[in-house]
Amino acid sequence: MFRLIKWLIALPVAVFIFFNAYVYGNILTYRAIAPHQTAFMGMRMKQFQEEGRDVALDYRWVSYERISTNLKKALIASEDAKFAEHAGFDWSGIQSAIKRNEKSGEVKAGGSTISQQLAKNLFLNDSRSYIRKGEEAAITAMMEAVTDKDRIFELYLNVIEWDYGVFGAEAAAQKFYKKPADNLTKQQAAKLAARVPAPLFYADNPKSKRLRAKTNIILRRMGSAELPETDTE
Repeated sequence: MFRLIKWLIALPVAVFIFFNAYVYGNILTYRAIAPHQTAFMGMRMKQFQEEGRDVALDYRWVSYERISTNLKKALIASEDAKFAEHAGFDWSGIQSAIKRNEKSGEVKAGGSTISQQLAKNLFLNDSRSYIRKGEEAAITAMMEAVTDKDRIFELYLNVIEWDYGVFGAEAAAQKFYKKPADNLTKQQAAKLAARVPAPLFYADNPKSKRLRAKTNIILRRMGSAELPETDTE
């Protein structure tokens, strides 16, 4: 019986260590090589298949320099105003999210930074629990320790979801505006950034008043958006 208890304790610990070793190895790889596909992409495509949707994956990697500065600033303004200065976590945002979650009685808000969102997209899924948030935090810390900010942002820009099967800035720019990602106007960039928190909702509700309102807020904030210092555009 004692031996069984030891195994029951040791097994999840071993799984945790193995998974994080796998993640760390991939983080080192992604410093120079683009992901073939992310865990989140795989989850989404499986979900669409189970729902009977005929959705093809549209994921086109482009370099950081081939993505409009307008889109970079729009996403900073929308998702993580302190991205250039923090070490992966916005503690004030996390505290606010915890208070909102406690008030609602469930995990709704995450206070996630761009780095945390990238950690989720690369290695995790869309579940909402404090266990998943803990793993997300561990991955974020590893990534921030060994990866430059501009590379983190480059990865993020290329893997985030924008519509059914549409992932990354280039695929989104072609989908919505029939143009490359390096040629987006401020208005187009702000509208794309506004979609990020709920891309499938906005895909189904393209005339949403909430989308228009958020686009205007992002446009007003873009002027003060601070990009990583290594940005050369």
